[in-house]
This record gives sequence, structure tokens and C-alpha cells, in this order.
Amino acid sequence: MSGVEVITFGCRLNTYESEVMRAEAEKAGLNNAILVNTCAVTGEAVRQARQAIRRARRDNPHARIIVTGCAAQTEKETFAEMAEVDAVLGNEEKLKSASYRSLPDFGVSAEEKLRVNDIMSVTETAPQMVKHIDGHVRAFIQVQNGCDHRCTFCIIPFGRGNSRSVPMGAVVEQARRLVEGGYREIVLTGVDATSYGADLPGTPTLGLLAKTLLKQVPDILRLRLSSIDSIEADRHLLDLIADEPRFMPHLHLSLQHGDDLILKRMKRRHSGADARAFCDQVRRLRPEISFGADMIAGFPTETEAMFENAARLAADCGIAHLHVFPYSARPGTPAARMPQVDRALVKERAARLRAKGAELHAAHLDRMVGGEQSILVEMNGLAHTENFTLVDAAGLEPRSLINVTITGHNGKHLTMQRKQLAAA
Repeated sequence: MSGVEVITFGCRLNTYESEVMRAEAEKAGLNNAILVNTCAVTGEAVRQARQAIRRARRDNPHARIIVTGCAAQTEKETFAEMAEVDAVLGNEEKLKSASYRSLPDFGVSAEEKLRVNDIMSVTETAPQMVKHIDGHVRAFIQVQNGCDHRCTFCIIPFGRGNSRSVPMGAVVEQARRLVEGGYREIVLTGVDATSYGADLPGTPTLGLLAKTLLKQVPDILRLRLSSIDSIEADRHLLDLIADEPRFMPHLHLSLQHGDDLILKRMKRRHSGADARAFCDQVRRLRPEISFGADMIAGFPTETEAMFENAARLAADCGIAHLHVFPYSARPGTPAARMPQVDRALVKERAARLRAKGAELHAAHLDRMVGGEQSILVEMNGLAHTENFTLVDAAGLEPRSLINVTITGHNGKHLTMQRKQLAAA
């Protein structure tokens, strides 16, 4: 191989940062290298990263393999001890060209491979400018990094550090650059995006940032948020939901569970009633909105009744896009020291919760049949509606933004008749 290849795991923020890594590595003159940007959210994510590293070495015996990302930050020795790995960079180091100019020599010890500093010492997030997001028709902008909360199941703060925000002017400039490059949809992303601005002068909020973006960059056709903590939603965000057609009617919520005692043991800041009230309020403001959500099945001490409360909350909130995670104990977190649920039962409950999610998704698809939708065509023959529902768009030109009539669905995504297409 030649050049720089990037293998990315995990969240949209990692996808964005992978483009920054590629640009910085190329600026440093790195060649014949594979950068692996890892995720630490579950043990399975770490296992998949290790597997990908071994495969990359088999396929590219002479390439330099550099591992970074959240798993590299939290489990640096694990990756440094792999014979296939040539260097391990921390989450802060991976974004700097200097890191790629000062890589260790081949064949050094595990300790000498490490270039991982204390992420908790990082107090600012510098704006990272990218011109495109490889393989995506939607552009991501990092507006925030890190997290000040300490949910008992989560290792991510130790991989990302404390919360820090990108100044508003830099976000506006990045959005302007991406729109000029042809992107029709912008997605604002962060580790805890709704904490945006608390560390900036004047303490602007995520909603105010979104309002400012749409005002200052009028050529943004669609603006979307990657994920929010509903308890932190501000009045500016609710204003956008109610009154701004360019703000997309879809919110992905970090719910995690639906039982109040489990939520307390998770150290979450909302109750089941809070989540229901938020979804009801938002749906009144924007009836066509859809909700996605993350939920964990089999959290320590979870009883059958507690599990049922989680499934009930998903139904009560009308979660159309449910992401289910079987609980995965992360060493160093308080939840890992709590009484664990049997692994077979964890998997069984996760399967049942996914089945509930599929049922809710099918009902959501049913409601959309017969309606008119604006869709943005992706690279893979699919498209997304404004409320983030997938549509079969095989044969249509990627990046096209068109109006369609929805004619049916196959249980997973919507279908349409091409003869009913009309230019937007």
C-alpha cells in the first residue's frame, strides 16, 4: 500500500476526527501507514479493533500501524503490547501533525511505542477544519469534546477528558467551508453536545449555536444534531424544533434505561417521567419528529420488572430508532463492581429489547406511508428523510436532495415509486 489509510470505529465524532487525522498525517509526510481510530464504549468494540489490527498486519506486512482513539487512551498497554502495532497515540495527540513526525522506530518495546498523555490535563478543544468527510454526503462538525458527568457504566470520560467547547465563530467558519464544498446537510457532534458552551465566555448553549449557524450560514439546507441529553435541552433548541424548517425533525436521545432506580444507579440525571415529558413536549411542537435512543439491557441489579420498565419507556416515547446495547462491564467503572446480571440473561433481554425496537420502527414506517418526504441520497443506494428514516434510493445520484412520495416499506426502510419523483 501507499499513502495513509484510516480504519474508524465508534461514533460520528470519531468519523470526523479520522478526517483530521488523515490530513495531519499526510501533512507530516507519513506514507505506507494505517491509522486505527478505536472506540471504548463496549468490550466488543475493543475486541473488534484488536481483530482489525491483526487483519491489517496480515494484509499489509510492511505498513506502519498506528493505534489511537478512546480504547487506545484507556487501554494503552493493551495495544502497545500487540506485536502488530508500531505506535499508540492518545486522543489529543492523534490530531497533531507533530505526533506523526516523531513516531518511534520499528521494533521498539511496548513502553517506547506509547505517545499517550493525561487527557484530563486538556482544557481546550481547538477547532479542526476539514474540507470533506470521506464516504459521507452529510458533513459532521465537532462542536464539543469530553464529558463532565460520571455515569457509572461509562469509560468515555477517561478516554476523552472533561467537557470543552469549540468557539462559536470557528464552528460557523467550518460550516461555511463545508457548505461551499457542496454539503447540503450539517450534523453537529460531540461527546456530550448538550453541555456545549458552559466553558465559553457568555456560556452560549447548543441551541443558540444552532440558531447562529442557520442565521450566519443561510446556505445550510439541513441542520441536524447527532445526540442529545434531553435534560439539558435549552429554550433555543425548542424554538428551532418549533419554528425552523431547516432544523431537522429528529433527535437521538441518550436515555440508557427506563426504570428510575436503574437510572439512579447509572447516575443519570433524568427520570422516566422526565423523558416522557420531553418527548411529549417536542412532539407537540413538531408532530412529524422522530426519536432515536440508546438503551442498555442487563445493567447490574436489573430485575425483570426493571427491564419491563425500560421497554415500556421506549414504547411510551415512541422511539422509532432504538439502539440496544447489552451491558458490558468496563474495568475501572463503578458499575463493574455492582452485582452483575447473568450474561445469558443480558443477551436474552437485549434481544427482547431489540424486538421491541423493531416493532416500534415498523409502526413508525407504517405512519409514513403515503406521505411526501424530502430525501437526501447517500452513497450506498439509500437515503434519509428529514426525520432520519431510511428510504430505498437505488440508482439515484448521491447527494441529490429531492421530494418523493412514500409508497410502502419492507420492515427496515421505506420504498417509493421513481415515477413519482419530482425535483425539489
